[in-house]
Amino acid sequence: SHAMPSVRDALVDNLRAVFPHETEGQLRRRAYRTCHTYTDDWMDFMRSLSWSREKVLERFVYEHAERLTDALSLGRGAILVTGHFGNWEAGAVLMKALGVPLTVVAMPEPDPAVNWLRHRVRTSLRADTIEVRQSLDTPLQIRRRLSEGHAVAMLMDRHVERDRVPVTMFGRRAHFMGAPAMLAYLTGAPLVPIFLVREGRGRFRARPQEPILVEREGNRDEQVRHTAQRVATLLEREIEQRPDCWYQFYRYWESGVESRESGIGNR
Repeated sequence: SHAMPSVRDALVDNLRAVFPHETEGQLRRRAYRTCHTYTDDWMDFMRSLSWSREKVLERFVYEHAERLTDALSLGRGAILVTGHFGNWEAGAVLMKALGVPLTVVAMPEPDPAVNWLRHRVRTSLRADTIEVRQSLDTPLQIRRRLSEGHAVAMLMDRHVERDRVPVTMFGRRAHFMGAPAMLAYLTGAPLVPIFLVREGRGRFRARPQEPILVEREGNRDEQVRHTAQRVATLLEREIEQRPDCWYQFYRYWESGVESRESGIGNR
């Protein structure tokens, strides 16, 4: 099957930053592979929703589990951040099996039916949802969940309106969402980058990275930018290893592109 031309062209443009010396034909083949990988990811995520706890723990390789455990042991909750890479939705399946209370911060879907479906899936996984821009007290809701010991999950690699912080990936400028780093600065909650990829049918690997404690000393905006760049560098490394798992279906490097997505569970 062939990707829609606009999606294919966007993937080719994005991947050109990763593989600057490849031909147009090579990049197109990578774009098709990305679309196939995305479909496989989505199907296996849907299958995983019906798995027992035992089956989840058998099918998920969970590396460096102590990183999230240690972060939560500080008593301030934890801010889980990832990008549009791999099978991030399946993270909720793993968190449920591990007994980690999870809150997903997400933009509401434009289609009410799709929004209802995503809420239903998250509810079935015992993850509650905070919708961005639905309430003026959204930051307070997030801080409350952190104080209750929740892991609060957010996608960081797209900005939302004015909430943007510049980063560099593959030598190009992009904008990440600054809110996760700002919340880590304000609350003292550790920020834990985490990446989850599918490895063969019905097999997943979750890799939390070293928790980032955002220092309160120094300029706040500088700390936010520095933290965002640390996450961007980690994401860059993951994309280099599994470029077919990078799911940015619009031209990522263009300036001025506004995102409607910010939370795990959005595509």
